[in-house]
Amino acid sequence: MITHLGRYEIVGELGQGAMGVVYKATDPLIDRIVAIKTITLSLAQEEREEYEGRFYQEAKAAGRLSHPNIVTIFDVGRSGDIAYIAMEFLQGRELRDILNDDQLLPVDQVADIVAQVAQGLAYAHEHGIIHRDIKPSNIMVGRDGHVKITDFGIARMASASVRTQTGMVLGSPKYMSPEQVMGKLADQRSDIFSLGVMLYEMLTGQAPFVGENVNAIMYQTLNSIPQPPSTLNAAVPDMLNFIVAKALAKDMEHRYQNAKDFANDLRACRESMPRSAAPVEFAKPASPSSLQEASSGIVDMGDEADSGATMRLSPSFDSVGATMRLAALTASQEEVEELSKTFKMARPSIEEINRAAPQQPQVFAKPPLSVRPVTEPRPGKGGGLVLMTIIALILIGLISAFLF
Repeated sequence: MITHLGRYEIVGELGQGAMGVVYKATDPLIDRIVAIKTITLSLAQEEREEYEGRFYQEAKAAGRLSHPNIVTIFDVGRSGDIAYIAMEFLQGRELRDILNDDQLLPVDQVADIVAQVAQGLAYAHEHGIIHRDIKPSNIMVGRDGHVKITDFGIARMASASVRTQTGMVLGSPKYMSPEQVMGKLADQRSDIFSLGVMLYEMLTGQAPFVGENVNAIMYQTLNSIPQPPSTLNAAVPDMLNFIVAKALAKDMEHRYQNAKDFANDLRACRESMPRSAAPVEFAKPASPSSLQEASSGIVDMGDEADSGATMRLSPSFDSVGATMRLAALTASQEEVEELSKTFKMARPSIEEINRAAPQQPQVFAKPPLSVRPVTEPRPGKGGGLVLMTIIALILIGLISAFLF
């Protein structure tokens, strides 16, 4: 094992990263423990230039960002055939390791973790940086539940010198957005979709899109609508079903348009839920293969976290017309007629529902996981509860419009 990288003294090896070894080291100038992420540049010239460019792009991307929910980059350098980035040494566990414990986290704690990730993404997006690879292994959770986003290795910046080739797919298949699967240009809404996939997995213990191989997963991502999380975890409230559905909308225009709204809705939903009796503590050491195992630099979010918790829902989840179509699919005939009188709108016909389906925001389908045309209204079980939720959301939007 190497003993030095630049001025840094190597203490030990933490594990293997995506492109090289990750070390624990000390900075003798200021007596600080850091994590050193490396890549070996002893490759063919063309590969070397691409990897080195991608590596420095990560440093440039993350180094521009200063936010409590994004890992802090201290330094970047090169020593012989090894390029390296020095970053804060995080105390806690990878979210991937936590999910591998095969125990669902309390729903309110899930909402808090994902809201923190959304806040960090919102900040990055405001600075023109798209992560493009949001997944549990790129999220670190501190012992106190504080969250940090890591690995901006394939981030796309407006000024990036390393460009993605046309049609080249970057990211992890299980968490990629439909537009990434198709090789189209990804923007901040692609990160939101990936975060929605992660939220679904945290709530249910399983990914929303699965398959025997990469092609099967990509097909599911493009064509399948997963069943609502509450059907797999009874502790998930209806409001969280709607939030997940909006994050996983296949049409980018029907998805959350920014991560800040996503975070605000999650925090508002969390405020409406009872707190878990014994929140999970993330003190167990990470596995040897984790990117980073421990640190002394967790930053308190302070007022920022508190302000987000009391913010109201986004203006609306849907239009009144689409709400009527949703009600026609999920509620009884009497309930739909009552809602029709309230909105002073005619009950939508089956033809209208089918015609509007490609344009309306995504609605979760019942199992099995397949896309099927609407043929008749289904007075779904528990339709009254869904209808009450829809009316409550609309009333919240109307009240907000008058008050704000």
